[in-house]
Amino acid sequence: MNVTIESDAEIMQEVTELLLQKMSPAKVARFWASWQVGQGDYLQWRETTFADETVDTLYEQIKTFQESEE
Repeated sequence: MNVTIESDAEIMQEVTELLLQKMSPAKVARFWASWQVGQGDYLQWRETTFADETVDTLYEQIKTFQESEE
């Protein structure tokens, strides 16, 4: 029997994707910042997580999310 163990990075990526499905990007960023105080490289995480985003695309996501919560 083989057991596949995912790396910590793979788990963090999956968790991030799940959080972003349920929470606004701003809330996810605040959560990570408060949860991982003094750990990891936030700037690297931010660049990876938001690599394909612009201010306009993030604005639209936030606007859509907020409208769905009303």
